[in-house]
Amino acid sequence: MSSAVAPLKYPHFRWLWAGNIFSASGTFIQAVAGSWLMFELTGSNAWVGLMVASATLPLLFFALTAGALADMFKRTNLMLIAQGIMGASAATMAVLSYLDRMTPGILLTLGLTLGTGLALNIPAWQALVPDLVPRGLIASAVALNSAAFNAARAIGPAFGGALVVAYGAEAGFAVNALSYVAIIIALITIGPQLEKTDRETPQSMRSAISVGIRFARFTPMFRNLMTLVALFAITSAVVQAVLPVHTDHLGGTAASFGLLYAAMGAGALTGAIVRPRISSWFASSWVPYTISLFGGAGILLGLAPNIWVAGVGMFFAGLFWLLTLATLNATAQLLSPAWIRGRAMSIYTLAFAGVLPIGSILSGLVADQIGTSGSLLVFSSAAVLLGMASPRLKIPAIDEVESPEFSVDRASAAHQDNDVSLEGGPVIVLNTWKIDEAAFGDFTSLMNDIRLVRLSTGAYRWRLFRSTSDPTRLTEMMAVESWEEHLLQHGRIDDTSAELIRRARTFDINGGPRTRHLIAIDVAHPPEFDELVATHDELHRTDGSIPYPDR
Repeated sequence: MSSAVAPLKYPHFRWLWAGNIFSASGTFIQAVAGSWLMFELTGSNAWVGLMVASATLPLLFFALTAGALADMFKRTNLMLIAQGIMGASAATMAVLSYLDRMTPGILLTLGLTLGTGLALNIPAWQALVPDLVPRGLIASAVALNSAAFNAARAIGPAFGGALVVAYGAEAGFAVNALSYVAIIIALITIGPQLEKTDRETPQSMRSAISVGIRFARFTPMFRNLMTLVALFAITSAVVQAVLPVHTDHLGGTAASFGLLYAAMGAGALTGAIVRPRISSWFASSWVPYTISLFGGAGILLGLAPNIWVAGVGMFFAGLFWLLTLATLNATAQLLSPAWIRGRAMSIYTLAFAGVLPIGSILSGLVADQIGTSGSLLVFSSAAVLLGMASPRLKIPAIDEVESPEFSVDRASAAHQDNDVSLEGGPVIVLNTWKIDEAAFGDFTSLMNDIRLVRLSTGAYRWRLFRSTSDPTRLTEMMAVESWEEHLLQHGRIDDTSAELIRRARTFDINGGPRTRHLIAIDVAHPPEFDELVATHDELHRTDGSIPYPDR
């Protein structure tokens, strides 16, 4: 228990976590009030469905942008803006509902606005966690966040329903608006104390997003993790997607449906508490077991003869749901260097939250054909198989994740040049080796690793060329969008990548490969090169890159 709640010993995390509990509770109260009011205004299930979707739909469109913003600006300030958007949207709903001026179109628009604030908030909040607690407690911190969310999910809808019945939808909106005050106060209080270290500033939103996508694509372990997250989203969505109809088939009522949801929330809370104890039982990754056991809980739910057995299935589904997602989320954070963590977590969010509706739709279609029990059995069995197959993806256990490390000298040297600007681009970098022909296989194998380094840190194109006149002369070519982006690329070379580059340099039989940099310039307004070139030479001498030739 002490290990489970250890992150709460750190004041910054504790204050934000407490504020997040109130905010999440308000979110579920808001969901009840919004759906109820939309049904009163329209009597249409389609309109109600749109209102429910408004909370998460913006995530599909703005998650990558929000992740880029989380890397470009101070994350606590970005969260303040997001909380303000959500609070203002809820307050406007409350006022218009109280004045009886609400219309379906306005309600949906405000719901989408609130969802946009949520999309802006999630990547920044997830990327901030490693700055709040030590590395060894990240998984526990993620579990506590998930537990808080599930506790709010268990309590919020019931309280929201009672509040709306007693005082109207405007009361639910007002409570949600007030729920953001706690986390806003926490952010204002601790914001100036956090993130004092400088972070790179990408030159454009398009460039920032494209670099984030390339990082996910060309970092094999992160890419495999996203694959597993997406597959788990598809196979696990069935539990919540068919639960309302499945409850009815078991002879339950609306109250029974609420209890089953509460059972899943209770399982998640239990998972947050026992996670450290369970982790000590496994010498390697436990994700294959938790995914398979989640599938087993889904099978139990599908075969349940009554509500009570179904409740047991939901409890264990919540338990293994939290254990799986807390581990996968923490692994994603540990694999992501600070310079791109916001974008990495936005991709994680898309891989799960963006794919989850697909799983819900598919499980619903299957349920229409073979019933809810059949759908639960099919998708939950797929989850069991996914867990059994997941070791093939070679995702390490939390304790075995090697987070990218950056030496102080190279990081500071790269940052010194962040304010230097030069019009022009793209940039082509050419590195040429003269190698021993017998070392060709070892060299190309190493260059394949370097290819991933180049593409995951900013290059949008990479090739290795062999001279037709001299087969022992090979040239590496990479293209970067701009000179500014290339300078930032130097600061993204972690210690492991720098060691790969140093090893590659030893293959040159003439004492070291030669590097050349070509930049496209505006011939009508040629830039000044002197200051920039001097700084760039210094970067090549300090960050492990191929030394720049003497002039």
